[in-house]
Amino acid sequence: MKIAWLDFLLVASVSLFSACVVVTVFSLALRIGDGTESWRRPVAVTLYTIGALGVLFGIYLIVPALHT
Repeated sequence: MKIAWLDFLLVASVSLFSACVVVTVFSLALRIGDGTESWRRPVAVTLYTIGALGVLFGIYLIVPALHT
């Protein structure tokens, strides 16, 4: 069996990029939610939601039973 190295590199790079985005969004939510202004909490909750949706989408892509 031959390994498709270009596909492997594509998956590896997209996985690394996605992990960096999720970690960045989560840390940004922590940083923004650490204040007393009234606008900070809704923005932090929105960022947490975006991060959770990214994680759920990744799980959807990984689990084949969810595609059928």
